[in-house]
Amino acid sequence: MRDILPDVVRWQKEGKSIALATVIQTWGSSPRRAGSQMGIASDGQFSGSVSGGCVETAVIEAGLESLKTNRPGLLHFGVTDETAWRVGLACGGSIDVFVKPVDKNFLQNVSAVIAAEEAAVIIIVVRGPEPLLGRELLYRENAHLRGTLGRDWDKKILELAQEALSQGISKRALLDEEVEVFLDVLLPPPTLIVVGGVHISIALLSLAKALGYRTVLIDPRKAWGNAERFSHVDRLIQAWPEDAFQQIDVTRATAIVMLTHDPKLDDPALKIALNSPAFYVGALGSKSTNARRRKRLLDSGMSELQWSRLHAPIGLDIGAQTPEEIALAIMAEVVETHRKRDQGAAARETQIVTGHAVKKFHEAYS
Repeated sequence: MRDILPDVVRWQKEGKSIALATVIQTWGSSPRRAGSQMGIASDGQFSGSVSGGCVETAVIEAGLESLKTNRPGLLHFGVTDETAWRVGLACGGSIDVFVKPVDKNFLQNVSAVIAAEEAAVIIIVVRGPEPLLGRELLYRENAHLRGTLGRDWDKKILELAQEALSQGISKRALLDEEVEVFLDVLLPPPTLIVVGGVHISIALLSLAKALGYRTVLIDPRKAWGNAERFSHVDRLIQAWPEDAFQQIDVTRATAIVMLTHDPKLDDPALKIALNSPAFYVGALGSKSTNARRRKRLLDSGMSELQWSRLHAPIGLDIGAQTPEEIALAIMAEVVETHRKRDQGAAARETQIVTGHAVKKFHEAYS
């Protein structure tokens, strides 16, 4: 939702009705993961993607029909379906897409969550009796459930939402044999923290920002880390790492990169970063530089397990030479680490809705 929200809000202000299409499950080599969304305005404009271009035309048509009838609908596309071949989904995968009109009040609540960069889960009924179909609830982290399906189900929905949020994975779940929901996890954008205002950092932080990351630069050296050189970052902290990291909330969605080559800056930052929940920690330097760094940190009391988390030499091996190419190699490794973590969790969750439940679902909607 985050990437299409500006367009959806603009359409709403222009008085257009809007449908939202959400990928609720994928099988095989589908191009977009569960939770990917596309907004569809009543005049045919659209924003976002549910398949990388394969089935968008069919989904837009379904969205416009949903707006006319004011009813939600479930679409299934797979390589064995004649429709899938006609619209272009011939990549070996299958996707289920749920389409429904957007509720203005619910959109305001979701917009507030995204603006506040809070973690939340949208719960949508994607299968069930017509009075329930398409109903939405909102769970904000450490808050009450907004909306209800009835006392018997709300407790289970709350547990499912909390579990999905802890895993960071959007997924389907059964409430009973007849009712199924999709849990759409909304997470704050990931953060990239760079220690050292070197030339590589300028390009790296620009690239990270273009990819939707919150960006932070740490450097006590004002000649290096200043607003003139880094006007594009979200936050500039002119302090030594020990003080700077006290001002930052490092989470599972944080990547930390050391680029100074200076042990007075890199080593204290590494001690903090490698003992944090950050999903990625990397440091610039040759193999010999890294060997000396390893000895210093292990001698200072760091464990081998902590040290093993470090990506060094940093970045994917793409033969990079210029600062911009090195930045690309680093950011590629950050993204790879982030996505592979998500994909591993998603692969495990796929097992939840296989077997009998999926068979019954497709019998009902095929």
